[in-house]
Amino acid sequence: MTSVARDARDPAGRSSGAARHAGRPRSEQADRAILEAALAVFAEHGPQGLCIEAVAARAGVGKATVYRRWPGKEDLLIAALAAIEEPLPEPRGASVREDLAVVLDALRAEAADRRRMRQHALLLGEGEGYPRLLERYVEAVAEPRRAVVRAILRRGVTTGELRENANIEAAVDMLTGAVLARARLGRERFERGWARRIVDELMAGLAAR
Repeated sequence: MTSVARDARDPAGRSSGAARHAGRPRSEQADRAILEAALAVFAEHGPQGLCIEAVAARAGVGKATVYRRWPGKEDLLIAALAAIEEPLPEPRGASVREDLAVVLDALRAEAADRRRMRQHALLLGEGEGYPRLLERYVEAVAEPRRAVVRAILRRGVTTGELRENANIEAAVDMLTGAVLARARLGRERFERGWARRIVDELMAGLAAR
């Protein structure tokens, strides 16, 4: 799993301004242990029960080690959830139909991971009690994936593959929502060719006449 640990003061993980002081190099092993511990504590106790002390103890590090990487539990949880997301395939641009099928199949594969979906469902289920956390989750984890689908659809309008008046946001909801809805029915429901059939049905309504 690729580490996504970041210092909140700089996207690249460095303190702004002066370079990091000389000393012991940052441990990627510690990063992974902390992120995995955060997911485990979150899965067991939800957002309310997630605390830096419990994460540090499970990861086998000191609290200071966690705080040097993430200033609070909200930042830590978002980083942990983002860390389990694999990059979506780069759209090749051959056709909107083909690119959507490839991306949707990647989302289907993610949704078949029950551990991942359980964690996301837990956060979404308790989102009303943690609006700021949910907002950050959408911004950092969900929206970048929706943006990939949105860009493919917009390109289709530009190339003439899709109608000029196609409702892009509704189409994004239909595609991503189809994955989430099917995931709730169980892994075995993602039969072979499912992603392409969903895309074909959508294209039947959005394709330029």
